Amino acid sequence: MNRKLIPVMLCFFAMGFVDMVGIASNYVKADLGLSDSMANTLPSLVFFWFLIFSIPTSLLMNKIGRKNTVLLSLVMTLAAMAVPMFTLDFTMLLLSFSLLGIGNAIMQTSLNPLVDSVMKGGASASTLTFGQFIKSIASFLAPIIASWGATTNAFGMGWQALYPIYLSVGIVATLLLFGTRINEKPATQEQKPVSEQFAGAFSLLGNVFILLCFLAIICHVGIDVGTSVTAPKILMERTGMTLNDAAFVCTIYFVAKAVGSFSGSFIMSFLKDWTFLLLSVLLMVAAAVGLIYGESTAVIYASVALMGFGNGNPFSIIFARAMQAVPEKKNEVSGLLIMGIFGGTVFPLLMGFASDAMGQVGAVLVMALGILYLLGFWLKGRRA
Repeated sequence: MNRKLIPVMLCFFAMGFVDMVGIASNYVKADLGLSDSMANTLPSLVFFWFLIFSIPTSLLMNKIGRKNTVLLSLVMTLAAMAVPMFTLDFTMLLLSFSLLGIGNAIMQTSLNPLVDSVMKGGASASTLTFGQFIKSIASFLAPIIASWGATTNAFGMGWQALYPIYLSVGIVATLLLFGTRINEKPATQEQKPVSEQFAGAFSLLGNVFILLCFLAIICHVGIDVGTSVTAPKILMERTGMTLNDAAFVCTIYFVAKAVGSFSGSFIMSFLKDWTFLLLSVLLMVAAAVGLIYGESTAVIYASVALMGFGNGNPFSIIFARAMQAVPEKKNEVSGLLIMGIFGGTVFPLLMGFASDAMGQVGAVLVMALGILYLLGFWLKGRRA
C-alpha cells in the first residue's frame, strides 16, 4: 500500500465532518430552544460557502499547490471543531458552521485532485471510491458519538464531546499530511481571472442539459442534508422518542447511503446508469411516502434507510453524464456542479419554515418536491 494514502484517507475522514451538521443542529435546537427555521440556518450556512469557494479554490491550487490547499482546508476545519468546545452561543456557532462550510468547500475541490497526484494516474478512480467510503464512516459515527456524549456526559461536555474527538482526528490528519512529501506537477497554463472563471462556468447554464444537471445536484444534496436534519425530529414528533435515542436514525441513513454507494459500483457494471438512477429515485419516492404517513418506529427507520440507499448514487451518475455532455469543458462543468452543493443551504431553510407551519410532514413535502424533480430529470435527461 502506498503510505502516502494514509494521510489522504484521514483527510477524507475529515471531509465527513460536514455531515455532523444534521444531528448537531438538533441538539443546538434543544439546548437553545430554537424554532426549526432558526435551527436549520446552521446546516444551511455550512453549504452556502460552496457557492462562493468552489471555483476560486481551483485558482488557489494553481498558486500554492494541491497539498497546501488541502492543508488550508484542514486548518479551517480544525478551527470549526474548536469553537463549540468553549461556547454554545448562537453567534459563535454561526462562526463555527461557517468555518466548517468554507473548509469543506475547499477540501472537496482540492482533495480529489490531490489523490491523482499521489496515485500518479494509477487506480485513482478506485482510490476515490474508497475515500468516499472512509468519508461515510465519519458521517455515520457522528450521531453515535453525539448520543453517547449526551447520555454519559462524556468529558463533562455532553453531546459536544463530538468536537474534541473529531478535532483530535483532524490534528493527526493535518500533521501527517504536512509531513508527507507529495510531488505535484506545477500549473503550466495561465489561469483566467476569477471573474472569467465564474462567467465561464455560469455560461454553461445556457446548455439545457447542464442546467438540468445543476438543479439535480441541488436537489440531491438538499435531500441528503434535509434527511439528516429532519429524521430525528420525525421520530420525536410521532413516537415520543428522546433526541438521544432519535439520533441513531441519522446513523441508519448514512450507513444505508454508504451501502448504496458501495453496491452501486457493482450494480452499474451490469445495469445502465440511467436505469439505476430511475430505480434509486423510485426508492426515494417510496421513502418519502413512508416518512409522510409512517407512525411507527420501524416504518420510519425503514423509510430513512430507503432514502439513504436511493440517494447514494445520483451524484456520481449526474456528474458523469454532465461531464460527457460537454467533454471539452470538464473543469467548468466540475466547478459548476460543485457549486450545486449549495442545495444544502436552500432545502433546510425551506424545510424549517414548512415544519414550523405544518409539523415535520411539511419538511418532508419540501424534500418530496426535490425527489419529484429528480424523477422529471430522469424523464427529460434520457432523451438528451
